[in-house]
Parts: sequence; structure tokens; C-alpha cells
Amino acid sequence: MLRLENIGIVLGTFSLRNVSLEIRDGEYFILLGPTGAGKTILLEMVAGIHQPDTGRIFLGDREITTLEPRERGVGVVYQDYMLFPHLTVAENIGFGLRQRRERPDVIRKAVDEMAGLLSIRDLLSRYPGTLSGGEQQRTALARALILKPRVLLLDEPLSALDARMREYMRTELARIRTITGTTIIHITHHFEDVFTLADRIAVMRDGEIVQTGAPSDVFQRPCDTFVAQFLGIGNLLRGMSRVEGDLARIAVPGGPELIAASRVSGEVVATLHAEDVILSRQPFPSSARNCLKGTIREIVSTGTTLRIVADVGFPLVSLLTRQSVEDLGLRCGDEVYLTFKASAVHVIPVHPD
Repeated sequence: MLRLENIGIVLGTFSLRNVSLEIRDGEYFILLGPTGAGKTILLEMVAGIHQPDTGRIFLGDREITTLEPRERGVGVVYQDYMLFPHLTVAENIGFGLRQRRERPDVIRKAVDEMAGLLSIRDLLSRYPGTLSGGEQQRTALARALILKPRVLLLDEPLSALDARMREYMRTELARIRTITGTTIIHITHHFEDVFTLADRIAVMRDGEIVQTGAPSDVFQRPCDTFVAQFLGIGNLLRGMSRVEGDLARIAVPGGPELIAASRVSGEVVATLHAEDVILSRQPFPSSARNCLKGTIREIVSTGTTLRIVADVGFPLVSLLTRQSVEDLGLRCGDEVYLTFKASAVHVIPVHPD
């Protein structure tokens, strides 16, 4: 559907280098990465706001690398929505059709249909300054979708909304994608967006795409320590790995060995999601290969959950619900057992510089 071939651009001190990417027809694709990674610039090259210095962009079988934005069949919704304050909601939604010189009756019908799809018919006579954040966002989406873009680009569209409205708009975006079949590329910092919406994701760093894949694959098997840290994986443990059959024994300085379902040997970083670590007062009866005894050193609230840091010779993090912590009566200084499967340990080789 959308293909980027070795795209590159230099803007001041920033450069985007050799970016190649394929987005499938009808796919919901999410771009992740820290501020300054180049996510918005990549989107703006697809939209035609920036021309790449190198590489080519295809939409279907047509090359669009040098086409004007209005000729590309691409819609864009930015974080601040960029609505025209002097136009009503109806006039904002129909703006692109007026630019195309469509007949007034065609515009009125299309605006009414799109307002119905986004549930904003009762707002059509109002001005953007009187709307809530969620209403402005739905208006901006309607303005983009009314032109029937082949690809819709969303740049942090939910970041200005409160948690409740973000959850509602995630549901709306999923519904709109299902109804319209529009291919969507979405930049976000919220991992909730990823698991609610994305078919696939890409993680960017310093103008390059580091890893691409299904959300579960990228989160469970990060390709390097940058991706693991960026995705907030609770445990990153450096050690030496030796392989025995289908398992690896990883010696972590100061503590016991970890057992991983891996054939990677040598110096490694073992990653382990905090939510994959079961914490108990007594050894937990299971087939899990790893059961480590430790002492709780820290209990930190993360909102709906509590982050438990235990000393097993090295710090090991577990994530529990508040109810679980209360049921277990956990306090700093308590001795506990931390259990996790060998398959939960992902092993990343450390390559010399």
C-alpha cells in the first residue's frame, strides 16, 4: 500500500537515514520513539511537506516522492488539530471539498455523512473555540476523512486529551478504521494506543527505524537494549551466558544464575518483563525454571499497580496489583520468592563496539 525505499533527509543538525518501510493496505501502523527520533519528519515526507534528499515513496503502484501534498491522497491530523478558528465545524469539515470546487449540495451531503460517522452533527454550527478537546479532534478527523484519503497520518492525536477521552477516542479510531478501511499511520507515546489499535509497530531512534513487528513480538523480543529500555521492560540484567541444549544459564554478577530458553552464548543482556515475575511468600509450585529468594527493598506506586524491587543479589523488579500486595501483606524488608519461566527471559547478545 505505502512503500518507502531508502528515504533520507538532512534538516539542520538532524538527519533521517536509509529508512525503508512497507505499510499494508488497511493496516493500523504505529510509530514509536523518543522525542527527536524523526517520527513527525517521516510522516511529513509521506504527506509531501518535506521532500526527501534520497530515496523514493510509493503509494500503491504510483511513485509520489515529488508530488504536491494535495495530489497524494494522504490526510493528516496533527496534535493541535489545526482547525480554522473563524470557520464553523461544518465549514472546517467541508474545507477540502470546497478547495476541490465540489458542488455545494455534494459538500453538504458529505459533511452531514462524515459528521454522523464521528457523532458531531449537533456541533456543525459551532466554532472550534467553543469545543472540547475530544470534539476538536473528531472535527479534525472528519475534515481529513471527508477527502477519502488512501492513507491517514495521525501525529500524537490523543496526547492533548485526558485519560477518559483518550480511551474513548481509541475506540472511535478502531471503529473508523473498521468502517472506512483506511490505512492509518499513527505516532504516539502511549503504549495503551499500541495494544488497543496497532497491527504492527516500528520503533525509531536518531533518524533510523530500529525494529518493526507485531506489538507482542517487539515487546517480548526487543532487538537491543535501547528498545528494551524505551518500552519500559522492568528488568535488564547483564551477564555471561553458556548454552546447555535448548537452555542458557546466565551468570549475573552478585546473584544466582538465570535460566533462559535461548541458544545465545557469551556476554548478554537478559530482559524480563516485571509483570512476568510471580512474587510469593513461599516457593511457588510451578514448572517455571527460575525461583529466586530475595528481600524487598522498595515498593513504589505506579498508579493502578505497585512496583516491587527485591534484592536477590541484584535488583529484580516485579509488578503487582494493589490487591495482591495487600493480600500478601508485603512490606520492605520481607523475604519473598520470585518465580518466572525460562521462556519469559529474552536474551540479547552484547556486541563489542
